[in-house]
Amino acid sequence: MSMSETMRTGAKTISVEEAGKWLGVSRNTAYEAVGRGEIPTIKIGRLYRVPVAPFERLLGLSVSTGKEGA
Repeated sequence: MSMSETMRTGAKTISVEEAGKWLGVSRNTAYEAVGRGEIPTIKIGRLYRVPVAPFERLLGLSVSTGKEGA
């Protein structure tokens, strides 16, 4: 899923693999960055998900709040 698709669908989390694609790094490199705490994640059981809002802030992107024009 691209950044624009994520923003359009309103997804709150993305996979570690997707975060790696956004960063232009491999799946393994993305998981290593998660292990070092460089990519924010939440863990649900054995699954790691990357919350979009903190990840966008990390990348210096504006975070959409869903309150357009407010």
